[in-house]
Amino acid sequence: YEADASGADFHNAQMAEAKLQFARLLRADFTDARLDRAFLTGIRGDGAVFAGASLAAANLVGANLARADFAGASLVGAGLVDARLSGASLVGADLRGVDLYNADLTGADLSNADLRGARLLRARMRDAARDGAQLAGTIMPDGSVHE
Repeated sequence: YEADASGADFHNAQMAEAKLQFARLLRADFTDARLDRAFLTGIRGDGAVFAGASLAAANLVGANLARADFAGASLVGAGLVDARLSGASLVGADLRGVDLYNADLTGADLSNADLRGARLLRARMRDAARDGAQLAGTIMPDGSVHE
């Protein structure tokens, strides 16, 4: 709780169900790590790398992940309510069923991401790239459901 692991190398770490609430993880490397069902609420992870990581059903409510790299990561069923993902790379990420209610995705890259069944209600998506993103069944920021 409130640990400072900024710049730490968690590459390939097995951290399922880890509890890192309100931790500082600035520029930490979680490449290919397993963080399924982890509690990462309120973390500061600006510039952190989660490329190829598994964060299935992880709790990232209120997390600050500006400019974080989630390329190819799996966040199936994760909770990112009120999360800040401005400028983040989510290229090719598996975001099926993710809850991004009121999240800040300004300038994020969601190219080729799988957002089927995700909830983007009230999300801010100005200048977010969505080329090739799968959006079937996604609840869009305005409350409509994408077909």
